Amino acid sequence: MRSKAVTKMVEVRGLKKHFIAERGLFFGSKKWILAVDGVDFHIEKGEIFGLVGESGCGKSTVGKLILGLWKPTAGRIYSDGQDIADMDGGELRKLRRRMSIVYQHPYSSFNPRMLVRDIVGRPLVTFGIAKGREKDELVAKALKEVGLNPEHMFRYPHEFSGGQQQRIAVARVLALNPDFVVLDEPTSALDMSVQAHILNLLSHLHQKYNFSYLFISHDLNVIEHMSDRIGVMYVGKLLEVATKEELYKNPLHPYTRFLLDAVLVPNPRRRRKHEILKGEVPSPINPPPGCRFHPRCPYATDICRKEFPELLDIGGKHQVACHLVSRK
Repeated sequence: MRSKAVTKMVEVRGLKKHFIAERGLFFGSKKWILAVDGVDFHIEKGEIFGLVGESGCGKSTVGKLILGLWKPTAGRIYSDGQDIADMDGGELRKLRRRMSIVYQHPYSSFNPRMLVRDIVGRPLVTFGIAKGREKDELVAKALKEVGLNPEHMFRYPHEFSGGQQQRIAVARVLALNPDFVVLDEPTSALDMSVQAHILNLLSHLHQKYNFSYLFISHDLNVIEHMSDRIGVMYVGKLLEVATKEELYKNPLHPYTRFLLDAVLVPNPRRRRKHEILKGEVPSPINPPPGCRFHPRCPYATDICRKEFPELLDIGGKHQVACHLVSRK
């Protein structure tokens, strides 16, 4: 059962990641991609925090920054009070035993020439947890936990379906018994029927081991099914954070409302009036001033075009960055 004590597993403050864009022969000064441009949130121990937004909004970058796979341009990332951004190689190695990731396309993270036994077992050897027969026993146990058979460890990745490959990726993470897992679009590449099985597996493991998840997705139906709290991102910025129930019942940011309006809901009691979101997502190389959403927002005012609103706490674990809300 999940602990009732509320303790922060991860806390992010003012997180930024800017990349240098590729320059052609005729470009003069450097151009920067503002992939993540100042976000603040936390994830509680035992919580599933969903991060949702359109492709390219910076969701996956946030996950990799938290895991220490990339260094932030600015900001702080705390895990159990330790600042990940300032950790050296040895400290990051210890962190990565406790924090792991499941990618969207599992096969791309596998060595196709390695047996499943070695793919799942390699982290156990790398971190000095087990080797030889003990390693194989732990691999077999992890495979059984994700619904595969121990004899599957003697096969190669290409011999499995997409859903089975994702189970192998989950088993590799599970073998390390981590505290925190980033799930980066873990079901978006799978058929709908297979998606449901993987989501149920992830829910089961969460309940059994009390993992903390950062669940990244562009699919609001999946996010609703999996998450306790949800953050909505748009062009590198966090626009709204709320509990699942509050966000779907009372979305406050216009962008959140447009996203929810676009979701097809089979329950007639929950059907919304559908409004079409016009315009294109701005480039993170040259984002608009002020609120990033103002060029597409039908409610934008002059201040929206000049100043990005602060992410305000309006109570009930609900935060929103919108001038329209802050002036009420």
